[in-house]
Amino acid sequence: MKRRRKVLRQVKGFKWGRKSKERSAKEALLHAYTYAFRGRKEKKRDFRGLWNNQINAASRQQGVSYSTLISRLKKSNIQLDRKILADIAQNNPEVFAKIVEKTAG
Repeated sequence: MKRRRKVLRQVKGFKWGRKSKERSAKEALLHAYTYAFRGRKEKKRDFRGLWNNQINAASRQQGVSYSTLISRLKKSNIQLDRKILADIAQNNPEVFAKIVEKTAG
């Protein structure tokens, strides 16, 4: 009885019989957990792609391609990850310009 209640509490808000029938609810939960696990991995992948695009757009305004900028950053030992670089590029373009300038020298 306790286990059934726990399962049904977890599927609250699901459609049709999946919210009230224990067998359907269990199967729905198995799928939901799979999608949730996969979704967490996809989220990381999607954000990295977004950051790359933002950095590319900002660096092209400075006259440098994305790949050139990243290689220059590594050579000049500037350790900023893509998340931070994208944030700087979006919110502080003048600071981003100085970073690009620093890598050119």
